[in-house]
Amino acid sequence: MFGKLVDRIKGLMGLFWREVAKFGVVGGIAFVIDTGIYLWLLGGSMSGHPTKAKIISAIVATIFSWLANRYWTFRHRRQANVLREVSMFILMNGVGIAIAGACVYISHWVLGFESAYADFVSGSVVGLVLGTIFRFFAYRFWVFTAELDQEPGFADDHKLLEPQVEN
Repeated sequence: MFGKLVDRIKGLMGLFWREVAKFGVVGGIAFVIDTGIYLWLLGGSMSGHPTKAKIISAIVATIFSWLANRYWTFRHRRQANVLREVSMFILMNGVGIAIAGACVYISHWVLGFESAYADFVSGSVVGLVLGTIFRFFAYRFWVFTAELDQEPGFADDHKLLEPQVEN
């Protein structure tokens, strides 16, 4: 009995860490997209509007993120109802974007750190970390919630989530 419990915990941790690793790769690429667009906008037409620039760059990165998370990270949890899934994804990312935007707003307008470097750190470091923590758990528990499917790499994962009945 104890061995089965240990095996189940190991399996659940393996499933969790596979998702975390893939989520991290997607997040890293989204970070490059977000940061590149943000710095490009700050250096150009939106130099006086760091909060708007952050929101625009985050929206573009979010579109990439939904596609990559849906078809790679959480592909075994995709919902059949794509409209519900994308609606929840947009809602959860709205919260994540608001977290990053709030970090820039507070840093720039409340605390008076008005340099491009300060805007970058507040939005793309502090805001990103806080938003990423929120997004992972939101995606995992509210967006990509369908049952695990029978792809070969995930064939036995559904057993990890089912209660074990001892005879």
